[in-house]
Amino acid sequence: MHGARAENTRLVDAVLAGLSDSRSCECVICPPAVYLAEIGRAITSTGLRLGAQNVCAETQGAFTGEISVGMLREVGCEFVIVGHSERRSLYLENDAQVARKFAAVIASGITPILCVGESLAERESGSTESVVSRQLDAVVALAGVDSFASAVIAYEPVWAIGTGRTATPEQAEEVHRFIRGRLAGHDAKIAGLTRILYGGSVKAVNAAELFAKPNVDGGLIGGASLKADEFLAIVAAANSRYGQN
Repeated sequence: MHGARAENTRLVDAVLAGLSDSRSCECVICPPAVYLAEIGRAITSTGLRLGAQNVCAETQGAFTGEISVGMLREVGCEFVIVGHSERRSLYLENDAQVARKFAAVIASGITPILCVGESLAERESGSTESVVSRQLDAVVALAGVDSFASAVIAYEPVWAIGTGRTATPEQAEEVHRFIRGRLAGHDAKIAGLTRILYGGSVKAVNAAELFAKPNVDGGLIGGASLKADEFLAIVAAANSRYGQN
């Protein structure tokens, strides 16, 4: 919940000015819902893609304050974040609700960015793998593993976001490898194709090292995306690492 019209214009203009026409990495921006249509118009034909931060699992009806996948598609959204750690912790979205949102997004033809990850208490108790498994398995059970051919996963170590603690690239890679292995248990081909982003306080200073890990396919950028120069440096690190992939 950052930004206002003037701030958004400055940020988007600065990002567009700093992006090379030859960039090869897919780059998605996810503004607050009230600005989606406006930002969507501003980035038309620029190569930037539009995404939303949240969505309702229902297609329509008396769900005051909610936004359906159809509404998002109509304003040009191609992606939507599902199950972000703040939605899970602050608004108590459980695994079943997240799975229903994921399924609704897949059915609409929009790409879901499914967030999974553990809290500090869960990390310290050694429950990381069980928590991530539970979150993934709920989606696989409802939508099927084949749905991940049209989805993106983002690993968020909640304990390393805004806490002063830092997840090492090795810790990130360990969980990303586990996630891919979990999917491979259902379908090895799907597991190999699924992009797994890292969402644990990616910054210009650590992006290249994180992206160098074999199972890290990009980043879900939080606070650093509010500063054009910081965000552009992360994009540059991604372009350097992933090339035409």
